[in-house]
Amino acid sequence: MTDRSFRLEDMASALGAELRGDGQVRITGVATLKAAGPSEIAFLANPNYARYLEGTSAAAVILAPEMVGQCPTNVLVLDNPYLGYARLSHWFDRAPVPEQGVHPTAVIDPTARIAESACIGPHVVIEADAVIDERVVVGAGCVVGARSRVGEDTVIRPRATIAHDVAVGKRCHILSGAVIGSDGFGFAIEEGVWHRIAQLGGVVLGDDVEVGANTTIDRGALDNTIIGNGVKLDNLIQIGHNVTIGDNSAMAAMVGIAGSTRIGRNCVFGGATGVSGHLEITDGVQATGMTMITNNIDKPGVYSSGTGSDTNRQWRKNAVRFRQLDSMARKLRELEKKIDG
Repeated sequence: MTDRSFRLEDMASALGAELRGDGQVRITGVATLKAAGPSEIAFLANPNYARYLEGTSAAAVILAPEMVGQCPTNVLVLDNPYLGYARLSHWFDRAPVPEQGVHPTAVIDPTARIAESACIGPHVVIEADAVIDERVVVGAGCVVGARSRVGEDTVIRPRATIAHDVAVGKRCHILSGAVIGSDGFGFAIEEGVWHRIAQLGGVVLGDDVEVGANTTIDRGALDNTIIGNGVKLDNLIQIGHNVTIGDNSAMAAMVGIAGSTRIGRNCVFGGATGVSGHLEITDGVQATGMTMITNNIDKPGVYSSGTGSDTNRQWRKNAVRFRQLDSMARKLRELEKKIDG
């Protein structure tokens, strides 16, 4: 493993940050304000951690202009310190760099087309007429189904599955265990017996999409399920068939989107948010964690449902009162009528 060391002034130049302090200091890693050592760079993006700034041992800190006066060490000044940290994190990424070529244990249909610059790992299966574009990395144990295409510079982590007739855009990142193009949950019922509906659509992922570990995206029943450019999906998310998610939306873990719902651009859903099927959600909607969306949303903004945690004793009291709301509302209307009369 090669040690990595960079001058602080080179970091400032790469980030377009204002440097205050010794630019010749060498940085060997990134850490939190509390844990950083004398050769590491830290960052302050969340004001809740400002209490650690004065006592930090970091060689330098990335922070916003208004916090410079409180920092005891070298500073990189940025309006968006978190973005600066995000960019510098790649300088110290020690993930193994795959070598191009096809591993001898891979099983590749002779009709598949694999770019010479691609990396196909051990025990990968690539089915008929699939296309793997330039510089794609397909990790160990992955499956790429028939007629699917994986765009340039996309990375598929080990044990992910790309089913048949799926289009994956450029620079996507598919994490381990993800399944793209699984069958949608489609059944017709007759006399208490469920009859399976063949799922005839596919899945289209735009460019720069991230799909988290063990997230599933169902193929469309007739039309395609569509995930827009720049969408970021966390781990353990379920996207139902024929869902459309607009560009640059992001969803945290355990979100569930039921079939045929259309979600706009730049939406952000907190963890465990649930969305019913066949809904229309406009651009710029934010749903806080565990929100349950059951109706169309046509105005951008922040939406919430559910209640926060409380002591069990207080929660039980509130639950009882919730069941009494209807009778209380009726009594209130009766009183209003008497007063108005």
